[in-house]
Amino acid sequence: MSEEHFISQLRAGDHSAYNELVRLFGDKVHNTTISILQNEEDAEDITQEVFIEVFKSVHGFKGQSTLSTWIYRIAVVKSLEYLRKKKRKKRFAVVQSLFGMESVLPDIDKPHFYHPGAQLENKERSAILFAAIDKLADSQKTAFVLHKIEGLSYTEIADVMKTTVSSVESLMFRAKQNLQKLLADYYNKNEK
Repeated sequence: MSEEHFISQLRAGDHSAYNELVRLFGDKVHNTTISILQNEEDAEDITQEVFIEVFKSVHGFKGQSTLSTWIYRIAVVKSLEYLRKKKRKKRFAVVQSLFGMESVLPDIDKPHFYHPGAQLENKERSAILFAAIDKLADSQKTAFVLHKIEGLSYTEIADVMKTTVSSVESLMFRAKQNLQKLLADYYNKNEK
């Protein structure tokens, strides 16, 4: 089935097309969201939001990119929006505590994150790597996750991020440099 026909079925509200969409892209979207959010429950919620958004917005899809690029873009945007909202809540809780107000918000610091795709013997290293990835700027984190974890090409990442290939190359270079700095202490202490 062609992508155009598939999109027209989605626009027509065909539930079997929607189920096929989730089958085709569910794991990819979940893997992207969990790599950015580093929390299983949050990733599940955002993954559901992504597919709801795709289904609601498919009428506005102009076809200027592939369907997969458009879906990745929605997943990245929703994940980053969620992180920003979470950071605002955390800052608000800090301000409340400074003024002696008791925080009514739950503790939102995430526990040690273990990516579900990591092998058992690599769980600790995976957690350390993802903690370092979490410290990257959003644009670097997005480019790094899409390239190294999702396996997208620089061209595909440029489409998802609505930027140029040279910008993606620059983001990847800075992400690698920053990760190298962030991980240097750990590896100097623990890997000798």
